[in-house]
Amino acid sequence: MAILGPGIITGSVDNDAGGITTYSVAGASYGYALLWTLIPAFIVLLIVQEMNARMGIVTGKGLADLIRENAGVKVTFFIFIGLLIADIGNTTTEFAGVAGSMNVFGVSKYISVPLVTIAVWLLVVKGTYRSAERIFLIFSIFLLSYIVSAIMGKPQWNEIGASIIKPHIEFNFAYLTIVIGIIGTTIAPWMQFYMQSAVIEKGLKIEHYKYTFWDVFIGCVVTVVVAFFIIVACASTLHENNIKIEEAKDAAMALKPLAGSLASTFFALGLFIASVFSATILPVATAFYVCEAFGFEAGIDKKMKEAPQFYFLYTSILLISMIIILFPNAPLILITLWSQVLNGLLLPVVLICMILLVNNKEIMGSYTNKPLNNWIGWTTVIVLISLTLVLLVTSFIK
Repeated sequence: MAILGPGIITGSVDNDAGGITTYSVAGASYGYALLWTLIPAFIVLLIVQEMNARMGIVTGKGLADLIRENAGVKVTFFIFIGLLIADIGNTTTEFAGVAGSMNVFGVSKYISVPLVTIAVWLLVVKGTYRSAERIFLIFSIFLLSYIVSAIMGKPQWNEIGASIIKPHIEFNFAYLTIVIGIIGTTIAPWMQFYMQSAVIEKGLKIEHYKYTFWDVFIGCVVTVVVAFFIIVACASTLHENNIKIEEAKDAAMALKPLAGSLASTFFALGLFIASVFSATILPVATAFYVCEAFGFEAGIDKKMKEAPQFYFLYTSILLISMIIILFPNAPLILITLWSQVLNGLLLPVVLICMILLVNNKEIMGSYTNKPLNNWIGWTTVIVLISLTLVLLVTSFIK
């Protein structure tokens, strides 16, 4: 039990406001038709997260550190500029989730967002890794509230089974955007950096590997189960009644007349918990890997004097994201959906770096990848690049 933490937290925080919005729009727009994407997403997520944990345990170094050492500073700089932009968009999305969920309960974003920003900042700056991890694990449990919302929507389980066994696939801009968005939010680039850094900060060694694997496995199951029930909740209510939504808050409010106030409350509560959870982790992960990439001290257990660049970057991401949300008429829906698509576009770059590193015997010794891991990893890269190219082509044709 003491080993558990990094895998479950990384998996749970993946179901953030951006993810919930993407899953909600997928369910409302396409019903159960996109549930099939969660099966390959689970397999890839498990393989990728296991690679991360193994690299962290064997090398004792973060993914960003390894990329810089092996790819050079110039390549690292361009990769991390893209990731930094995506993560500011992702963090902004988390605050949009805070604002939207609290709006369901009648609380203004001008009150909820600043209060959450202060609370999140204090937790990281004044807390330790151990105390933060315990709070994050409690947050993970609350995400199961989406199961209640889905069951109260009275889903058609026979239709769900049919949609998974016989997937419906379309080759148009809207459909492919949602597919890439689902993959991008289920297997987000920032997760790989956070997972590896968390394993190191927790001080895990190779003798802990088998327990760490189960930690990763449970985290991946939680990720996909929560995503499944969000899509089901929106498909069985909103899609059945031809209700279109643009963000997760719309789903929470629309559920009230269709599935009851309790389903609406649980959906909004889940959105709030997920948003606060991710608004804490995402800036930490970003500050972690940017500082690692350029050789600065990083970590929650470090004091501000010991890691000034880490805390400056963390604070800056929080403030920039908060200001964007509080700005009147900010295009929050576009920021939310396209930050997830940008995740999907950046993911192949991160995966290529990871696969090359984890197969380097000078780095990993006898703990390099097995053939199956490599096959799944490279297949994922090829599929994502292919989807991206098709998306670009259809965007010009439409």
